[in-house]
Amino acid sequence: MESQMEADLCFPQLYNTSCKKPASAWTIDVLLHIILSSISLITVVLNLLVIISISHFRQLHTPTNILLLSLAVSDFLVGSLLMPGEIILNTACWFLGDLMCSLYNYLSFIITSASIGDMVLISVDRYVAICDPLHYPTRVTERRVKLCVCLCWLCSVLYNLLFVKGDLTQPGRHNSCYGECVIVVDYIAGTVDMVTTFFAPVTVIIFLYMRVFVVAVSQARAMRSHVTDVTLQLSVGQTSRKSELKAARTLGVLIIVFLICFCPYYCVSLAGDDLLSDSYTSFVLFLFYLNSCINPVIYALFYPWFRKAFRFIITLQILQPGSCETNIQQKK
Repeated sequence: MESQMEADLCFPQLYNTSCKKPASAWTIDVLLHIILSSISLITVVLNLLVIISISHFRQLHTPTNILLLSLAVSDFLVGSLLMPGEIILNTACWFLGDLMCSLYNYLSFIITSASIGDMVLISVDRYVAICDPLHYPTRVTERRVKLCVCLCWLCSVLYNLLFVKGDLTQPGRHNSCYGECVIVVDYIAGTVDMVTTFFAPVTVIIFLYMRVFVVAVSQARAMRSHVTDVTLQLSVGQTSRKSELKAARTLGVLIIVFLICFCPYYCVSLAGDDLLSDSYTSFVLFLFYLNSCINPVIYALFYPWFRKAFRFIITLQILQPGSCETNIQQKK
């Protein structure tokens, strides 16, 4: 009987202070491992393709694509670091130590905040492109966007350090036993964090995209009403506006999916884990991480350049000299 109890412990040698292994059926553990590992692998591969595509092909070095690159980096980190960590937390004991636990939680906060920041920047980018197209080339430049992306990640690092500095200086102070990995944020700090990193950014995103939607509809109607009376110059201008409107629709889908995946997670955080079942909490967290896998699928569905870049990468054509100058956005 005692040997059976020791077998159920994460650290049998620490009988009195060790956590128990998560209790679940062997088949469920295997199935969960396969599903989460598959999603993690797909997330890593797809986002790596986005990162390589935008980084390699010079024609894709546009302000909007730089924002997509930053989002792809955060999604890549979710698939390569956060998802494997979640597999450990849900199906096994935490064997990596208290310091790694604190670093894992800190990293998860940084990536989440940076992703939300990227979504806000994407909304601002589309707002300026659609609502003030004449000033867009001068106001939204590659240099400014790169600076904004760097500031977004830097602010995320510094901001989240305020919440985890205690856990980094005293790792494992909230763990009740060995083999556990938890982080505790007090009610006031958690409320401030939720307003700062979720409610305020989501409000900005929804407001900007409502404005974009109204202006986009009016521009689309104007283009249809003047479709029979255009000069070459106007035709070029209309093509540019159509391209911006298509980009706005695509990124609109991206943001809608983002809200669908992120809102339940923050609702659970607001309600508190004690009020909800473990299965529902796990589903919400799974949906939260699944967003990182869906984003590159959206690019593949709506952006022809991504599909063409994908073919270049898997056929190793990007290894050819001068491949970075390829006209990847050329229409067939």
